Amino acid sequence: MSTFMGYERENGRVGTRNHVLIIPLDDLSNSVTQAVENNIYGTRAIPHPYGRLQFGRDLDLTFKTLAGMGRNPNIASAVVVGIEDQWTQEIADKIAETGKSVEAISIEGSGDLKTIEKASRAARSMVKEASGKNRKEFDVSNLVVSTKCGESDTTSGLASNPTVGVVFDRLVDEGATVIFGETSELTGAESYVARNCSTPELKAKFQKIFDDYQTDIIKEKADLLGSQPTKGNIKGGLSTIEEKAFGNIQKMGTKPIKGVLEYAEEPVVKGLNYMNTSSAAAEAVTLFSAAGAVVHLFTTGQGNIVGNPIEPVIKITANPKTYNSMKEHFDLDVSGLLNFEYDLKEAGNRLYNTMLKTASGTLTANEILKHYEFAITKLYISA
Repeated sequence: MSTFMGYERENGRVGTRNHVLIIPLDDLSNSVTQAVENNIYGTRAIPHPYGRLQFGRDLDLTFKTLAGMGRNPNIASAVVVGIEDQWTQEIADKIAETGKSVEAISIEGSGDLKTIEKASRAARSMVKEASGKNRKEFDVSNLVVSTKCGESDTTSGLASNPTVGVVFDRLVDEGATVIFGETSELTGAESYVARNCSTPELKAKFQKIFDDYQTDIIKEKADLLGSQPTKGNIKGGLSTIEEKAFGNIQKMGTKPIKGVLEYAEEPVVKGLNYMNTSSAAAEAVTLFSAAGAVVHLFTTGQGNIVGNPIEPVIKITANPKTYNSMKEHFDLDVSGLLNFEYDLKEAGNRLYNTMLKTASGTLTANEILKHYEFAITKLYISA
């Protein structure tokens, strides 16, 4: 059994990073959280444009995403900042369920400057405590790994996506939890995914999620050409969504699906899990992070550069032109697979070893370049 060096959290989950997260409840609180990040080394802020006058499922998803980011094992502790105290405390309480240290601070009645000072002092104490935590050795069954592709081309379906599939199969065999998604990008291959569900109940749940997504698109009378596939996909040789979908599902590997999850839902079973997500890169990776994924495997053909504030994103390509022209964004080049320099098993070994090093602390290109994209999925209009 392979091992990595991670951080054990109070609830027994294991992280690959050790950040103190500064969470704005709403758009009005962004400036405070960014000031705290600027003041205190070791903190990460996640500014976003939502939270005010959302309602129903849309508000629930925003809260679930924000709380999920704080609950992620890559977070040691968190400060939640909001314009008023009730909703701010709700997010803090959900994070506190994990046993982590968390503080809720509201701006009303104090103003920005006093709030920045209070939040900075709280964050300083949390960083001091977090810095004393040591990495320990854990077997890979403790990992939660997610995957997505972006700006795909012909090399994605032929090489980089199957490489992820090999790693996912190996992780499942070793008892880890792995997650894939991109609901609209399964169009044309959805029957294959449905057949791969391990029970009739999971199959029905997946099919309903997929059908509902299609219904929403049809209601809008939308022509997805240019979005699915994107213009970059078309330029890279993918002419239809069906062609793109069968390349996309190579990432899930060959194991049966053991869990079907809604947006940002934490998996409760090990093995292969499907999550309902947008195919937009930052939105999807954010949802995986909010569900507790601690390492992400991201394949790209044309050169997507997305990252994440708390989940290290390992960027993989099999396109030698893209790798050579955008080398600073990549962690692994598997173009040798298409040049017959090595086989798929060897490509999988290279990615697996890169993943273990990342889980043990090696920084990814997105972390070094400070690509910290955070994008909440919004379901409908606000009040």
